[in-house]
Amino acid sequence: MKRAVYIHEYSVACALGADTDVVRRNLLSPAPRKLSGQSRVPGGWTVPTGSMPFALESDVDSRCNRIADHLLTSLKPALVRHMERVASAKVAVVIGTSTSGVGEAGVAFRARKTEGQWPQSYRFASQELGDTAAHIAARIGTEGPIFGISTACTSGAKALASAARLIETGFSEMALAGGVDALCDLTLAGFASLESLSDEVCNPFSANRRGINLGEGGALFVLSAEPSAFRLAGWGESADAYHMSAPDPEGKGAEAAMRRALERADCTADAIGYLNLHGTATKLNDAMEARAVSRVFGDIVACSSTKPMTGHMLGAAGAAEAAFTLMALEAGRLPAHLWDGERDAEMATIQLVGGEGQTSDLRRAMSCSYAFGGNNIALMLEKAS
Repeated sequence: MKRAVYIHEYSVACALGADTDVVRRNLLSPAPRKLSGQSRVPGGWTVPTGSMPFALESDVDSRCNRIADHLLTSLKPALVRHMERVASAKVAVVIGTSTSGVGEAGVAFRARKTEGQWPQSYRFASQELGDTAAHIAARIGTEGPIFGISTACTSGAKALASAARLIETGFSEMALAGGVDALCDLTLAGFASLESLSDEVCNPFSANRRGINLGEGGALFVLSAEPSAFRLAGWGESADAYHMSAPDPEGKGAEAAMRRALERADCTADAIGYLNLHGTATKLNDAMEARAVSRVFGDIVACSSTKPMTGHMLGAAGAAEAAFTLMALEAGRLPAHLWDGERDAEMATIQLVGGEGQTSDLRRAMSCSYAFGGNNIALMLEKAS
């Protein structure tokens, strides 16, 4: 028999703040703020980004690992308490990322080109996509399954689903799972080359939407089969493989992921009180997502994209937005949808949360992430009692 998977403590940091309490306060504020960071794209122009407005104290050799250390700081007491009752080999670490140490690799490559040798501080393994998972496992001293997931923008959410499968089958008793990603030149240049970056704060689901803002940050969750106040009740995954970077215009893969999450959670669409949208503010993604959401939920379920507040955290987005969804469940308050209010007449109608947020007696909520290659996932979170 498959076991239920419960969420215990979690930690999140991003453009909204350095710790979970500050992020929660800013996310659910009646006067939410849009991101205010800026980054220079290789080539000279400047774009809004969700850069983290605080210093990282760790001195390890990649920004992703420094973010991971920052997230671990507040989780250490809970981790120690939980790990005292579990054999080390039964504790899993599953982390999603799309950058790992690739930012530092770019700096090292430039030094190699100009100076003829690699910097002494450069560690090639830091750019391996499982490096952050290995780093976290070393920090907490676990000997269980350790692996990274890199499926672009679904990485962090897929890490939670993968960890949950380890627990529900009994392969692991406990998992530390989530996603971490850092801003770097490679991702900025890559999305600029795709002509996907907006030169203003993103405007999801608007007729005037012009593209994404990139962000950084992460979220880590302590999961186990021990009962707690909240459950990771279900997840649904699909891969429609329509195109390398463009979504299936009809959103069939996104729809399948949402329906599978509902089925796994033994839940109907009308029982969902809030949907955290992927909401990137690109023309194709928003149109696809609106179609898929409309078919599954109609225009009844309250929805919002949090990316105007944080930027798109890529490999960390799914984990961080799962944390935002959990915050909504805890507080009974929905994050605002920040946009100009100009609806796209060609887009399917969905119910977007007002700019001041709203209160709600929530019991169940869903968070969705979609990625390059038609890689889709929906996570179902619910109050356990």
